[in-house]
Amino acid sequence: MIPSADEHSADDATVFSPLVEHAIELAAQWHDGVYRKSCWRDPAFEVPEGEPVQVPVMAHVTAVATIVQRAGWDDATVAAAYLHDVIEDMNQHGQHLRREALRTSLGVKVTAIVDGVTENKYDPEGNVRPWRARKEDYVTQLRSGRPEAVAISLADKLHNLWTMNQGLEQGDDIFSHGPNRRGLSAGPEQQQWFHRAVLEAASAHQDERLIPLRARLEQEIERFEAVSESPVVTSIRNPEDG
Repeated sequence: MIPSADEHSADDATVFSPLVEHAIELAAQWHDGVYRKSCWRDPAFEVPEGEPVQVPVMAHVTAVATIVQRAGWDDATVAAAYLHDVIEDMNQHGQHLRREALRTSLGVKVTAIVDGVTENKYDPEGNVRPWRARKEDYVTQLRSGRPEAVAISLADKLHNLWTMNQGLEQGDDIFSHGPNRRGLSAGPEQQQWFHRAVLEAASAHQDERLIPLRARLEQEIERFEAVSESPVVTSIRNPEDG
């Protein structure tokens, strides 16, 4: 039987963690067939004509978990990093993962950490809430939340913003929407506000492992602010909430 986070010692310095492996497998199953909104790198292989190059969401969650692990967090936090979007985001079949199911599979601790970085995305009628309202609630949640959740949030926003900056610096209009394009749900000014707000909320926590995460996110925010002043980006109108 695979041990849950509640049975897995944070001091168990082994080279293999069944808990993290279980989280990777569940994340890969949940995000199967789901892709990121943009792709800024050229493919390293020949792509069949007419086929789009897409980045699986699993690449993002792996990057986030790697950042968290490199910052010195325990297996339960790394496992939660792999799973940080599974409650918030639907899978390709339009299903929502219940907290009870996650708790049964990965334990109370992992589920509590994931819950701490889960955005309240839908209203009681099942409609997507306005972008600004749900981001404000998310920031408030972080300020009083668990330090493990703050670490994952910083890693998540760091990777997201780094990817956005890579695209912008290569001239990719990451904010536009079209028949074959899913731009970001908020424009440059809103993105700048949100990432600054996450950074401010994270400053309320004293854990030393958060210091390098905050510093690296600050670098990407400054980079975003600089590239956002370019004529290409400043000419983009903020898209409507979505």
